Amino acid sequence: MVKKKVVVGMSGGVDSSVAAWLLKEQGYDVIGVTMQIWQDEEETVQEENGGCCGLSAVEDARRVAAALGIPHYVMNFKREFKEHVMDYFIAEYQSGRTPNPCIACNRYVKWESLLRRSLEIGADYIATGHYARIAQLPNGRYAIQNSRTAAKDQTYALYNLTQEQLSHTLMPAGDYTKDEIRKMAEDIGLTVAHKPDSQEICFVPDNDYAKFIDETTGVRAKPGDFITAEGEVIGRHRGITHYTVGQRKGLGLSMGRPVFVTEIRPETNEVVIGGSDEVFRKTLRANRLNFMAVEELKTGEEREFLVKIRYNHKGAPCMVKRTGPDEVLCTFFEPQRAVTPGQAAVFYEGDYVAGGGTIL
Repeated sequence: MVKKKVVVGMSGGVDSSVAAWLLKEQGYDVIGVTMQIWQDEEETVQEENGGCCGLSAVEDARRVAAALGIPHYVMNFKREFKEHVMDYFIAEYQSGRTPNPCIACNRYVKWESLLRRSLEIGADYIATGHYARIAQLPNGRYAIQNSRTAAKDQTYALYNLTQEQLSHTLMPAGDYTKDEIRKMAEDIGLTVAHKPDSQEICFVPDNDYAKFIDETTGVRAKPGDFITAEGEVIGRHRGITHYTVGQRKGLGLSMGRPVFVTEIRPETNEVVIGGSDEVFRKTLRANRLNFMAVEELKTGEEREFLVKIRYNHKGAPCMVKRTGPDEVLCTFFEPQRAVTPGQAAVFYEGDYVAGGGTIL
């Protein structure tokens, strides 16, 4: 019997390292690949931040591959990463939205680009260290399933993978808790057993998104007015790239009460400010839809799901209605805080990702 060949995306972290070991133990022909996507930074920056995709990641992954006795290669995806992740990230912030670059990276770089190249070299699957599981349901569709450990569940960022991509993907880490993964790494003597988890956005090490956008584009964000919902000017903001819906800190406003960003208006360069009650909404619209566990809803059809509106949102019951060729209206049973344009609305049915879209 010929061994199935799997390319493991090795970031140099403990999760993908143990994923490679688990697959080898399961009898797969394992090849380790580290994706070069933006590494022009100093190695020390990555060491301090535990970055998943930096220069140090290549060396860590290479050492792990050698310890596991598997081949290791580096593939260059800088062009794809710039186009689908960094350029998108900048454009979204400049348009008054709050992007999720990890979702874009998963869909267009880690899966579309890596999977295509892996299939070209004869692989049957790609695999990652994500805390999620993949299942084929009775309806024949593939779906992302919640990981065993809610604390590290990463299904939200994987909602827009296609059926074709899912059918060629393995996620062995989803069957374990983080502690179990670290213990396995320790037991087999991997040097990355206690390496810190990677930061959220790998290409902005200091988390200053506005500065990154200014420096990358060479165009400084233009100051404008803070206004109330009624249109009263109450102060000046530093440029819309500095703000996101729901933000309270860093506004520099003395209002005598807690106030929040409730809306960003790029066409007039205004940031709308309101009280805590004004940051709640009961409805949202979403587009760029992807259906996963369920067949695509037909126009006019509606269905109840649990919907998450950001990574750390617990999810809330919601009626999702298809309203157009690429749009749904989500109506929550209870108002939700900080519905943020640009973030993902991900629909869950039981343990499975039913689908999702981008909040308008």
